[in-house]
Amino acid sequence: MSFWEYLGNRHQQLLADAWQHASAVLQCMVVATLLGVLIGVVTYRSEWAGNFATLTTSGILTIPSLAMIGLLIPIVGLGVPPTVITLTLYGLLPIVRNSIVGLRGVDAALVDAARGIGMSRLAQLLRVELPLAWPPILTGIRVSTQMLMGIAAIAAYASGPGLGNVIFRGLASLGSANALNQVLAGTLGIIVLALLFDAAYVLIGRLTIPRGIRVR
Repeated sequence: MSFWEYLGNRHQQLLADAWQHASAVLQCMVVATLLGVLIGVVTYRSEWAGNFATLTTSGILTIPSLAMIGLLIPIVGLGVPPTVITLTLYGLLPIVRNSIVGLRGVDAALVDAARGIGMSRLAQLLRVELPLAWPPILTGIRVSTQMLMGIAAIAAYASGPGLGNVIFRGLASLGSANALNQVLAGTLGIIVLALLFDAAYVLIGRLTIPRGIRVR
C-alpha cells in the first residue's frame, strides 16, 4: 500500500489523532502561559528571583522527556495526567524567561508616568507593563508550542493522546506493510500542526501588537 493510499484509508483515525494532539498541546500551552507569565510577574523585579526562576525552569529541560513521563506514571498513572504535567513543565522556560526579559525592558519613564497619573500597581502592570512586554512573551509562547509539538509525541509511551500513537505503532511493527507509512503519517502530521499553530501566532501578533512596538 502506498503512502497516499494509506492516508485515504486511515484519514478519519489520523484526523482524530491530530485533533487530540493539537488539543493537548493547546490546553497545556494555556496553563504554561498562565503559570509562566505569573512567575515572570512575581520575579522580574528581583535579580536573584528572576535568575532562580529561569534556572529552575531550564533545569526541567535537562530531564529527558521519556524519563519525565516514566517517573510520573507510578505517581499519576497512564494517559492524560502524565501528558499534561510533562507538557506544562516543559513549556515554562521560554515563557518565564521572555516574560522576565519583556517586563524588565519596559521603559521606566512610562511606568513613572502611569504612577504619576494615579494608576495603582495592578493597573500599571495590566495596562502598561504587560502590554509592552507582550511581543517577547508571545515569542516565548511560539517557541514553547513548537517544542511541545514534538514532546507530545513521546506521551504515547504513557498511553497519552495524539499522533505519537501512530508513530509508536509504526515503530513497534517495523518490517510490516504499513509500518513506514504510520511513522511518516504521524511525523508529517506533527509538522503540519506545528506550522498551523505558528501561523496562528503570527496572526495573533498582528492583531494584538501595535505596529510601533512589533519585534522586527
